[in-house]
Amino acid sequence: MSKKNNLAKRKKQYEFDLRREEQEKQKKEKKLQAKKNKMKVDGSNKKEKRGFQVGKKVKTKLTALAKAKAAQAMELDK
Repeated sequence: MSKKNNLAKRKKQYEFDLRREEQEKQKKEKKLQAKKNKMKVDGSNKKEKRGFQVGKKVKTKLTALAKAKAAQAMELDK
């Protein structure tokens, strides 16, 4: 059996990749949580935009951060 096809090495690599993905996922969640907490503190410095902007494209897909901001805005309005 060749070195590349060694079952033990493949299993270790697979487990390593799973751990790495899990750590990256947790890191992203922590960053998002930190941003949510920061937004709760910094909710007072809102700027009102008036008028229309010409040539600006509209995004239809919301990111996790945008969803968090929208949820917080809904809480502040209540």
